[in-house]
Amino acid sequence: MEEQNQDNQLNIELSEEVAEGIFSNLAIITHSNTEFVLDFIRVMPGVPKARVKSRIILTPEHTKRLVTAMLDNLEKYEAINGRIKTQEEPPGFPMNFGGPTAQA
Repeated sequence: MEEQNQDNQLNIELSEEVAEGIFSNLAIITHSNTEFVLDFIRVMPGVPKARVKSRIILTPEHTKRLVTAMLDNLEKYEAINGRIKTQEEPPGFPMNFGGPTAQA
């Protein structure tokens, strides 16, 4: 059985550049009937313009798997660290930068 498990393993490489990560404090999610698009943006205080730092395009099935995995990880995080507090009021910057309106 170990041979079968070894055949099903995926070797994932992580370059130094990608390992550094990209900071994002805004995500805009849009979708069509065939894909979900996640745009990750860094908004700086006092700067009226922001750029998409990373875009991830997923199939609907992979999006659902990602949401399930994120919820599972949030539950585990909060079980150890306590409930994450969120602000009920919207952030102090415009959510629409001239593009289509989306929900995040």
